[in-house]
Amino acid sequence: MALRLIVKEGEDLLTKKSRPVEQFDQKLHTLLDDMRETMYAAGGVGLAAPQIGVLRRVCVIDIGDGLIELINPVVTKTAGVQETAEGCLSSPGKCGITRRPKKVTVEFFDRNGKKQTMKGEDLLAKAFCHEIDHLDGILFKEHVICWENQ
Repeated sequence: MALRLIVKEGEDLLTKKSRPVEQFDQKLHTLLDDMRETMYAAGGVGLAAPQIGVLRRVCVIDIGDGLIELINPVVTKTAGVQETAEGCLSSPGKCGITRRPKKVTVEFFDRNGKKQTMKGEDLLAKAFCHEIDHLDGILFKEHVICWENQ
């Protein structure tokens, strides 16, 4: 495992759409392990592969309930609305109130290629949306309804 450099806002890479993962192999496992280590070291609750310079549809999330690894994730259902503070490891020092779904259902593959479905509410729903947006080249600032004082 290795810590990876987090790409910062302003880099073109963060606005590009990621390619799907096709091989569930040791290279993917190493990427997932590095992403986990990088996310924890940076004090984040989520990290998408583009944030470490890899344009693949991979992200990791841990809101305090254990690590979730998502490969080729897709939001299949949303419900409700939440307006809460949000930030990003790629936008250090920036925080704004965003409008996101309160509940989200996501389909994805685990590191071994097994299809999974997971539901998330509140912070987990926001994290799912935030990280999947990264895979489509969308930054959280596009969802900000008002910026918090810095």
